[in-house]
Amino acid sequence: MKEIIIKKTETFVQNELSEDSTGHDWFHVDRVRKNAIYISKQERTGDPFIIEMAALLHDIPDEKLNDSVEKGEQKLDLFLHTLQLTDGDKHHIKEIINTISYKGGKGAELTSIEAKIVQDSDRLDAIGAIGIARAFAYGGKKGQQIYNPAIQVRTDMNLEEYRKGKSSSIHHFYEKLLKLKDLLNTETAKVMAEERHRMMETFLAQFYREWNGQES
Repeated sequence: MKEIIIKKTETFVQNELSEDSTGHDWFHVDRVRKNAIYISKQERTGDPFIIEMAALLHDIPDEKLNDSVEKGEQKLDLFLHTLQLTDGDKHHIKEIINTISYKGGKGAELTSIEAKIVQDSDRLDAIGAIGIARAFAYGGKKGQQIYNPAIQVRTDMNLEEYRKGKSSSIHHFYEKLLKLKDLLNTETAKVMAEERHRMMETFLAQFYREWNGQES
């Protein structure tokens, strides 16, 4: 039964996110799922089914991808209602999804190891080479500049400022991406993050050399 539910969920997510161009497409979801399964196995903890389901569905209600928070939550609820899951499993999956978002550094406290693993997996996909590509895809979709030195790096933002304040794709590295390595929960994810973090630092150093018209 669990395999059938996973397959149905995969199809649902592929249909919902297959045309996404913000970096929150099916391929992102699948990478998060694979990383979450890997971390769970390495750490030898967590419910594999709950972890996989939450990873697959984590972007379905995302307010960035829906007309409103309410519509996103309704979409998730309607799909979960079609699955033969216990109320406890549905609640656990929704709780994970509702608590793992960064939200300008003011995300909710995580209450389960499953949530910590899914959050780590999502954050790993926001850094490194993939993270760099996703940052510029999302920035372009939002109409942000690649970089503007006149813009100040924002600190201590509320959610409204984080979502809608003026920024650039390069500023996003300082406002979020470079912080993620030190915010991971599991030892496995921390090890995975090291090389990805160095990749971003190398990229930024090269970016500024080219931006300023200097040879590397």
